[in-house]
Amino acid sequence: MHTTGHTVVITGGASGIGLALTERFVREGNKVIIVGRDPVKLNAAKAKFPDIAVFVCDLRSEAETDALVAQLKEAHPDISVLVNNAGMQNIESLAQPRDENMGKRIAEEIEVNLTSPIQLTAKLLPVLALREEAAIVNVSSGLALSPKRSAPVYCATKAGIHVFTKALRYQLESTSVRVFDIIPPLVDTAMTRGRGGTNKMSPDQLAEQFWHAYKRDQFEVAIGKVRLLKLLKRILPSVADRLLKNS
Repeated sequence: MHTTGHTVVITGGASGIGLALTERFVREGNKVIIVGRDPVKLNAAKAKFPDIAVFVCDLRSEAETDALVAQLKEAHPDISVLVNNAGMQNIESLAQPRDENMGKRIAEEIEVNLTSPIQLTAKLLPVLALREEAAIVNVSSGLALSPKRSAPVYCATKAGIHVFTKALRYQLESTSVRVFDIIPPLVDTAMTRGRGGTNKMSPDQLAEQFWHAYKRDQFEVAIGKVRLLKLLKRILPSVADRLLKNS
């Protein structure tokens, strides 16, 4: 994959992993467009990287997503890379629900982590397919391989994204669109604040490891400790599951 000269859309690009990927794509000479719900975060990212474009959109809303896609097609018809990074994680026990809003939280988590990236991919794929070289980059999780007890919905959505990415790669293998799956370990972001102690990878470290794989067309990108997790899943799957169960 050529690493420069692309027009890149990054969801959740204003913080955490998304911001680190934004910085890396900008540094390598790409035009970057970030999408998010929080205009304050988007404007802060633009202050840091003045050449990026920002779009406020709640990707849970199909109407807002359709409007976003129409705007992108008009303003940036040369889009060639889509990074589906936006995500959320609820610590939730279905066995011991906290309150009557659990159903709403579950629906939102599925919409943000699974439905929205699939929908956005489907809506932008006709644009990507026009390019001589294009890519879809989905961010799943090591928890897609071995889930943890405390976040069953999150783990299910990331497993869904992991499998969706592989199936989509099969569908697009004869086209110009390459399909990447970033599989991170625990990363130090706002979402993981207060969880997992201090043994976390930084977003910049993740972006650096992804970049090496991206330019070599390594489509399934196991980051950091996930490389060991994948090996354990092959040879000692029960051990891998025990290690992640209470993480």
